[in-house]
Amino acid sequence: MFGLFKKKTEVEKLQKTFKKLMKEWHTLSSLNRAESDKKFEEAEAIAKQIEILKNETV
Repeated sequence: MFGLFKKKTEVEKLQKTFKKLMKEWHTLSSLNRAESDKKFEEAEAIAKQIEILKNETV
């Protein structure tokens, strides 16, 4: 209940997006390889952004 009004950090938002993209990538991997590769590239870009933000806070 205490976290009810807590705002998400940029890293948390990116991690949620990353998780969604990886799920879509996995689903598409058996259906459409080209679209699957695009989703994976998007997820990699998000992962790099997460790493940059994590390194800035340290």
